[in-house]
Amino acid sequence: MRLKLLALLALVASLLSGCGYNQIQTTDEQVNAAWSEVLNQYKRRADLIPNLVQIVQGYAAHEKEVLTRVTEARANVAGLKATPELINDPAAFAKFQAAQSQLSGALARLLAVAENYPNLKADANFRDLQAQVEGTENRIAVARNRYIKAVQEYNVTVRVFPNNLTAMLFGYKTKANFTVEDEKAISAPPAIKFDTAPAAK
Repeated sequence: MRLKLLALLALVASLLSGCGYNQIQTTDEQVNAAWSEVLNQYKRRADLIPNLVQIVQGYAAHEKEVLTRVTEARANVAGLKATPELINDPAAFAKFQAAQSQLSGALARLLAVAENYPNLKADANFRDLQAQVEGTENRIAVARNRYIKAVQEYNVTVRVFPNNLTAMLFGYKTKANFTVEDEKAISAPPAIKFDTAPAAK
């Protein structure tokens, strides 16, 4: 009896392997790992914002609207539940992406405010945070690109025959992916440039 059970298990394992089950598992794990890296970089950016807002506020307190928008955008992002299940829900994924885009825009406006404040541009802490934000935006772009590629590979895996039959049997569906109005925005971080010329007296 035990020998028959082992033979049956071996047969099931070989059938699952031949139907793409293992490939689906592999690509699904790649998507999860890529998504974790995206979240890691977004969290890094969110962690930089309070210090950046505090420094800008010290030099440009009357830029209240810009400061408020950044703070609100960060709060909206923090309020979203960024769980692994998010990538399986297209509506929740779109909401998450919209909140992150809103934060990117607000952050770019905040950094642009420094153009009007030479003392702020000269502040060492501000320059350090600015460099960290630029580096983080680059990391976000790289992480998103890796996620996009991982999702593409997974989605192809669950849609091709005979893997699609296995995917239907076990409930694997295609996953949501990043979309942007301008495709170049995925790979190009926001340009943050400050005029280093001394202010006219």
